[in-house]
Formats: sequence, C-alpha cells, structure tokens
Amino acid sequence: MRRAPRASERLRALLFAWAVSAAGGAFAAAEDVRDAPLPAPAQWLERMNRALNTRNYDGTFSHSQGGTVEMLRIIHRVQDGHVAERLVALDGSGREFIRSDASLTYYLPDKRTVLVEERAAQASLVAFPAISAQTASFYDIREVARIPVNGRKVHWISIAPRDEYRYGYQLWIDDATAMPLKTQLCDTNGHVLETRWFANLTLPAHIPDSALRPQVSTEGFRWVRNAAVLDTTPTSGAVWGALPPGFRMMVHGAQTLPGSAAPVDHLVFTDGLASVSVFVEMQVSAGSGAEVTEVRAARVGSSSAFSTVVDGHKVTAVGEVPPDTVRFFATQVKAEATPAAASTRP
Repeated sequence: MRRAPRASERLRALLFAWAVSAAGGAFAAAEDVRDAPLPAPAQWLERMNRALNTRNYDGTFSHSQGGTVEMLRIIHRVQDGHVAERLVALDGSGREFIRSDASLTYYLPDKRTVLVEERAAQASLVAFPAISAQTASFYDIREVARIPVNGRKVHWISIAPRDEYRYGYQLWIDDATAMPLKTQLCDTNGHVLETRWFANLTLPAHIPDSALRPQVSTEGFRWVRNAAVLDTTPTSGAVWGALPPGFRMMVHGAQTLPGSAAPVDHLVFTDGLASVSVFVEMQVSAGSGAEVTEVRAARVGSSSAFSTVVDGHKVTAVGEVPPDTVRFFATQVKAEATPAAASTRP
C-alpha cells in the first residue's frame, strides 16, 4: 500500500512547485521569438509577458485549486534595471516570498524558517504562459472571443496541448494594458485545475522600497541558504534517455534542499511553456543494471510529483504537467559509466 506523503514532504514539494512554475515563464521569455512570426493570438501572449516583465503593478488575486481558495497580493517593481517582487499570502499564515533580481527568500512563519535561494535565471514569483515560435508548434493557440469584463475590453485566449505530455491554459488579457486579468490551467480533457483571478490590479508609476520589505518578524527563525551553482557536467553520474517531444534541458545546477546533507543535482526541462524540475542524488548503495524502484507519486495542487530510485540514484521530478509526464522524466535517468568502470569491461 502506497503511503501518503507526510506534511514535511508536501511542504518540500510545494517549494519545488513554486520554483518550477516560475522557471517556465523565465525560460520562455528568454526564447528568441524573432525567428518566425507568431500567430495573432500568440502575439497577445508576447505582449502580456512584456507587460508582466516591464511594468510596475500591485494586485490582489485569488488562487483556487483542488477545492481550496487562497488570496494573495503581488507587488512587482522594475527600477533602474532591477526587478523586485513581493508575494504575500493573505490567509493568516504570514507567508511571504520576496525576490530581488536573482535572489529569492521564502518567509515561512508556521515553520519558523527562512529559505534563501540564489537563482541564475530571473523568474517571476507568479508565472504566466509565455509562447515562442518554437513553443507554439506543440500547442493549438486561438482567440476564442473579445468580451467585456468589468467594463474593460478583454481578449480570451485558449492554449490547448497537442499531446498528452502537457497542460493547457485559458487566459483573459486586458486590451489596454496587456495584463492578465484571469488565467486557468486545464488538464488534457479541458477540466480546470487552477484559476487565478485578479480582484484588483493597479499599475503605479512608483513603488516605494517599504512595499517590498517583509512584514514578518524572523526572531528565532532558522535560516537555510541554498546557493545554486550552475554546471554543465552532472555531478551525480546520471544522464538522460528519451525526452517528451519539444522538451529540452535549460538549467543544470546544484542545490542543497531541506532534509539533504549534501547538494543534489537540479535540472530543469522545458518546452518553453511547460516545465519539469528534476532533483537527482546518489544513494549509499547503488543498484545495478537498469533497475527502477518506485518510491512515491503525489499531487500538490496542480503540480505532479514522482520519486524513484534508478540505477542507484534517487530521482524526484516535479512540475505543472500530467502525472505520467513527471514519471516519464524520473524513470529516464541512466547511470553513466565512470572511466574506471568502463576500463574493467571486457
């Protein structure tokens, strides 16, 4: 019988999910969209992401998934080439997430913990779909309608996956500002998994420093610092087999995760819109051959997680993708033969 994940495991998976969802938007924004013209509906997504990355905004939005609804406030400022964001949970937990360029800090009062990460890629705390010419080939993108919402002209854009490896989106984008007023994440059958809806949204010309400072008292908190070290050579001796169509590795680094004594490999695979984050660490006793042992599968909101032991590596894959997709990624790890081992083969 498969056991349910403990609360600490759910927290860890949730932190992974925040990193994964944010990473997808950042990588997609970095794509060169000049290689081929985008269809008209996709151009609205391009305008939306430009607005999200370059505007100042302050908004309160509802985030619903799995039958639960939470209210959050997002403050985003671009000033002198530097980006700062503050995401605040308004559910009484006191949780705050603050980003300053590549530095991200999680304030978790219920755990009396502050987690600090350094990221190589600048990624928003609240990710929205971004499309390039390459990404568009894996999705059917169309404008459903132009409708009025609260007296504003809005473009309703649909993004439907062309295969079973990714989810789709419904977006309502304001015509005047190109800001997303509402987004929905949908499974391969069109069922809504997650909804974000701005209850209010302003675009102030100036946001003071005080609005971006945490309101949490951290006296007596435990501080955990994860310094991501980018590397192009896997330290775990793991290599990848097949990947789902359109996905490629965009980031490979090392992170020290809560509960891990040593850094683990952190790899991010993306098709430009959907992203999967994979964590690989060596086990004390490695398996042999192509042995695969399932450890657990879980869902955290709209994110899927799957953990296995493959060829002596503990592999955990997390992403806002179908459960079979994270399982695919996790089980495609193969042990890379070391020079010493290769020399002993007949």
